Amino acid sequence: MKNKFDFQPKLFTALKNYSKELFMADLMAGIIVGIVALPLAIAFGIASGVSPEKGIITAIIAGFIISLFGGSKVQIGGPTGAFIVIVYGIIQNFGIEGLAIATVIAGIILVLMGVLKLGTVIKFIPYPIVVGFTSGIAITIFTTQMKDLFGLTMDKVPADFISKWIAYFGAFDTVNPWAFVIGIISILIITLSPRLTKKIPGSLIAIVIMTIVVYIMRNHLGITGIETIGDRFTINASLPAPAPITFNMETINLLLPSAFTIAILGAIESLLSATVADGVTGDKHNSNTELIAQGAANIIVPIFGGIPVTGAIARTMTNINNGGRTPVAGIIHAIVLLLILLFLGPLTKHIPMACLAGVLIIVSYNMSEWRTFRMLMKNPKSDIAVLLITFFLTVIFDLTIAIEIGLVIACLLFMKRIMETTHVSVIRNEIDPNNELDIAVREEKLIVPKGVEVYEIDGPFFFGIANKFEETMAQLGDRPKVRIIRMRKVPFIDSTGIHNLSNFCRLSQKDNIHIILSGVNEQVHETLEKSGFYELLGKENICSNINLAIQKAETISNK
Repeated sequence: MKNKFDFQPKLFTALKNYSKELFMADLMAGIIVGIVALPLAIAFGIASGVSPEKGIITAIIAGFIISLFGGSKVQIGGPTGAFIVIVYGIIQNFGIEGLAIATVIAGIILVLMGVLKLGTVIKFIPYPIVVGFTSGIAITIFTTQMKDLFGLTMDKVPADFISKWIAYFGAFDTVNPWAFVIGIISILIITLSPRLTKKIPGSLIAIVIMTIVVYIMRNHLGITGIETIGDRFTINASLPAPAPITFNMETINLLLPSAFTIAILGAIESLLSATVADGVTGDKHNSNTELIAQGAANIIVPIFGGIPVTGAIARTMTNINNGGRTPVAGIIHAIVLLLILLFLGPLTKHIPMACLAGVLIIVSYNMSEWRTFRMLMKNPKSDIAVLLITFFLTVIFDLTIAIEIGLVIACLLFMKRIMETTHVSVIRNEIDPNNELDIAVREEKLIVPKGVEVYEIDGPFFFGIANKFEETMAQLGDRPKVRIIRMRKVPFIDSTGIHNLSNFCRLSQKDNIHIILSGVNEQVHETLEKSGFYELLGKENICSNINLAIQKAETISNK
């Protein structure tokens, strides 16, 4: 039996039948995932505009909380590429303090989504929107890595996409050939390493090899100018003390749109990752519990200087493929990262920036979903429009704007499609009972009496179709004695529908035209009753089927 808030962490159920065999499998998977997560955490941290250890700290704390309280047995949480663009923009405009506030607000939104059981609703966000902003993020990440890949000397990199490329071309005479070679070799190692081994991630192999090579070049061959993490950041290999976050209404109002974007992005990515994992493991995740756990992680991580987190598909699949079957593997992955930070953290200062650029270029390629993008371009024009608008808004302007406008366009197109499938028809002569589902008594023909008209509404009676109904009625212009409105095919009605129906009834009554409703389902009946509509119409004018409605109409028309 589900509890009120649908909060059921998978860890607690997994431990009931836990065994030594499961622990050994989780231990091995956790160690491997921890190693895989290290280069990604560093790269995502730097690309987001924070120091590398902040990326690792984020992965440690979030990985632990999401595995401890999450609704998936195998989900691995941490910083992901999807957040790079939005996080970098927030830091540029509002600083680290602004990012902390936005992340906490996003965490609260995620918790509320889970508490209100909106986990299943998130899954219905149109696929073209998801692909559009994911592909847009990939292009943006790729663009941000050009400076480090080519070793360009630039005072400041512009924030927007077009200005970035103009600045890159302007600084192209400062290309560092050594940095470019290191970046290209890193990309080749990551691309080709799966042919040799799938156990050790290519990004880790590239970082280890290129760090050793660059260390020898700098310290023994006298080759300078190859920038490393240590040249740009001071590494603090320890867990930071929690720091208070100061909130005020002005900052909250400014950061709320960005926080909403983080929350929606985090919800989509984490639930998508959990759904993919379910397909591989045969398990079923709890969406609402997962959202609560993701929210908790995003509330706590900023207190330690971290960045937004979500479920990571690549790390989750690595966990599954290496034997992880319970949340214990995710907890072990967090512990492994903590040990690496404490004992090997100082070594990260030798990692070349060009190598990290190569890692992120591969991440952006994997995120781009170019095959899916190409496939969606063959879909209906409305889907293509949503896809391209979301994509270009993400690349050229801002991810927050892209998601908001993309959702609005998708909702408008959805309503348009619903309106196209909802019809209002007029019946003046006879009804074939063989095609009618709500006729209790079968007859050869159901004759519509003289002076009676039957209006059939086929589809939801919401604000879009309500205006369509009103226009149809206005176009008829005739005055029968009785109007029967058949609502057997109306699944729901909203406030605009009720308002238009009430106006129609008042105008009809003013013209001495009697209104009868037929075949109203239980949900619509309850909505109409609560709105006070029946006080206007009278309950005696509500008929359960068309037979009774026509009998009543005939009686009225013969008076």
